[in-house]
Amino acid sequence: MFKDDLQPHIVSVKELLSRNITIPDYQRPYKWTRRNVIELLDDIQKAIADSQKKNNFKYRVGTVILFKNTEGQYEVVDGQQRLITLSLICYALQCTSPLTLLSVNFDNKETQKNIQENYAAINEWKKYHKGDWDSVLEAMESILEIVVIEVSNISEAFQLFDSQNHRGKALDPHALLKAYHLREMQDSPYEMILTVNKWESREPKSIKDLFDLYLYPIWKWSKLFNAVPFTTKEIDVYKGISENSSYSYAKRACKAAPCFQATEPFAAGKDFFDFVDHYLNLLESIKNEIQTNEAFEKIAPLLKEREKYDAKKFKGIDLTSAGFCYAKNLFYCAVFCYYDRFHNFNKMVIDKLFVWAFMLRVDMETLGEDSINLYAIGKSVRTTNVIPMFFNIVCARREQDVANISIDTKRDSGSAAAAKWNPLYQYIKEICGEIV
Repeated sequence: MFKDDLQPHIVSVKELLSRNITIPDYQRPYKWTRRNVIELLDDIQKAIADSQKKNNFKYRVGTVILFKNTEGQYEVVDGQQRLITLSLICYALQCTSPLTLLSVNFDNKETQKNIQENYAAINEWKKYHKGDWDSVLEAMESILEIVVIEVSNISEAFQLFDSQNHRGKALDPHALLKAYHLREMQDSPYEMILTVNKWESREPKSIKDLFDLYLYPIWKWSKLFNAVPFTTKEIDVYKGISENSSYSYAKRACKAAPCFQATEPFAAGKDFFDFVDHYLNLLESIKNEIQTNEAFEKIAPLLKEREKYDAKKFKGIDLTSAGFCYAKNLFYCAVFCYYDRFHNFNKMVIDKLFVWAFMLRVDMETLGEDSINLYAIGKSVRTTNVIPMFFNIVCARREQDVANISIDTKRDSGSAAAAKWNPLYQYIKEICGEIV
């Protein structure tokens, strides 16, 4: 039986699903999609494979918070998405144990739609995994576990839910990636320790910024997609590929390591940590080069902090404004993408990337993230240049292909969209005059 003491305890998935659990009316709709279902099935299959290598192997699929109501039912306060999905999997695989959760009357149309679509996805998966049905059902009892927290009053349940899920800080996606890739290394415990120590020596904010400001936007823009914020929903991009994969692209990627490319896949496990380490070092090198390399000689003064640039020459240019910082980071991303591919600082390329990035600031009265996204993928309609720069860089075979990209600085008005950016516009035209 469950313990009513707020202490987490562990039960098998099969045992939990056989209990008298229900979804209360105050719960939000069931929102899991086909993608979530297939990912869960993949995780289960991976757990089954791992259990064949290690004795007494267990895999925890999550945590649930339950409240026992006056009717003796266990109301799901937290964890309904996973529990409904696990119930659908068991039902589709013809589990003989009772699945009381599926007897709930789901009135919400969104919930009904997702249940129907996800059940269809499971049945489609079944067709191609006929030999795996029994092992998945057995795993529900012998391998897959779930952490259960049971509370005796509803206010206590909501307080616990709030402390579990709303601490004012979203779960960092790179923290989830760390856990995922360490799991891929479980057969190399000594190497895991060294890897964790190296990871922990890095500043967490630097890792977060690497993904948020550089790696993920570049990955999206290079494929002509808008760069949505990097959250836990997007971590699939960096889950890597199995070293044992038979796919041709996977073999190629594994063979190429440790010669990483920010827009290309890598092997799961240790290579992820090497990937992060490599790009933290690369980003640091680029920022150092901007301050010292002659290729940046003309533009570096404008990229430095306010007290370090020529106030007379750049009078009126607000280096702290949000729009300027957006353009500056766009330039850094373009240099990052170029250097990652060709590993040099071609002065003609650097100047053109600068002009391309900062012409956006000149073209727009106000500049925000939406404008940056459209400009980066070449879909902006109100700018002097309409170039999918990141796509062009990753498609370029030689650095000259990037150097030969034509960048326009001519505006019909002859001035910046906002008068305060005219000094920046004049500076851009000076630079452009040296490279045309």
